[in-house]
Amino acid sequence: MDRQEFGGIGNPTEFARHALLRWAWPSSLIICSEAFKARAMTPSISRPVSCVILDLDGTLIDTEGIVDDVLKVFLVKYGKKWDGRGTLNRTGKTPKEAAAAIIEDYGLPCSVEGFMADIAPFFTDFLSKIKALPGADRLIKHLHRHGVRIALASNSSKDGIEQKISYHHGWKESFSVIIGGDEVQEGKPSPEIFLEAAKRLNADPSSCLVVEDSVPGTTAGKAAGMEVVAVPSIPNQTHLYGSADEVINSLLDLQLEKWGLPQFEDWIEGTLPIDPWYIGGPVIKGYGRGSKILGIPTANLPPDDFLDVLSRHSSGVYFGWAGLENRGIYKMVMSIGWNPYFNNAEKTVEPWLLHDFNKDFYGEQLLLVVVGYIRPQANFASLSDLIDRIHEDRRIAEKALDMPLYSGYKDAPYLKTLET
Repeated sequence: MDRQEFGGIGNPTEFARHALLRWAWPSSLIICSEAFKARAMTPSISRPVSCVILDLDGTLIDTEGIVDDVLKVFLVKYGKKWDGRGTLNRTGKTPKEAAAAIIEDYGLPCSVEGFMADIAPFFTDFLSKIKALPGADRLIKHLHRHGVRIALASNSSKDGIEQKISYHHGWKESFSVIIGGDEVQEGKPSPEIFLEAAKRLNADPSSCLVVEDSVPGTTAGKAAGMEVVAVPSIPNQTHLYGSADEVINSLLDLQLEKWGLPQFEDWIEGTLPIDPWYIGGPVIKGYGRGSKILGIPTANLPPDDFLDVLSRHSSGVYFGWAGLENRGIYKMVMSIGWNPYFNNAEKTVEPWLLHDFNKDFYGEQLLLVVVGYIRPQANFASLSDLIDRIHEDRRIAEKALDMPLYSGYKDAPYLKTLET
């Protein structure tokens, strides 16, 4: 990696088209650098609520990742290869509807009932492996701690819901109401399940906030007369959630105070502490998108080496410590996400080591300890806005990493493996 360039784009106009998508993200979310200063201000309340109704699959837990793993194995018996087709059509549907969609998409010679009976044992084996999505545990415990009544309303069966959440400590006790799709006549997008949840909460529907990942769930929440925050579980599909009152990148970005609920108190100097996670690999050549002009020389790591880790974390801008083989440990800020211009099928990660290097280090081992979150993915209205925001990310990360909360991770054993 050269200190000035990863490979350039000679034409400035062509460069700008690329650069705006570098640390920018999906085109459906246009945010200028000034917008990010709003987090420090108290947001206006959309409509005060007193109760929260949460979806489960894709909102609180990463069920879709398990579905992918199961179908990769299960479809082999039919001579089929799982390629992810029809994901959008399945999201938010009842189990029977999802099964019917898979049968149709892959041309399987079986009935819905037969499919569900055959695949059930596969899911049983994977249930304990379903991970909570970023911010889910934080949200549930925060609401419960502040006495906010919470309902869990999912198209999954009641027994299925309770089995899934049994692997997450304290969740079941935090919900005042748990209602499954088998307890109502119609699943989402019908509003029935949300109206029943409000009834069991003894709350007016207009006083409820729904948090959903799917289009059917969002439609159901609005049809029930509730406020809805959408957290799309499928990347680059924000445009499908026009009926939602707000669309956010992940639960980490939820600002409860917008609805008159107790706000999170764990943001520190523009950063959110997270459980640390670790990735690493050899530095590889990048995409040649013009950091010579942009002036932001990010390193590139082979994402195939840690796709499982990346799949468990929301796209956005993070920070932490970087250990570089034979050189030392440095502060770093990084972006992870999909680049819409190149239609990336998988997330990529691009750390910016906050140090001036006088020569490249392609092929050298780079280890990262990610300790905090700064902001969600965004596009920018101009190249100057993009550059300003990236440098603001750098300032936030550099200051935060001097705090005892984060500075101790510089001595993480993971980084010390470079010395052996």
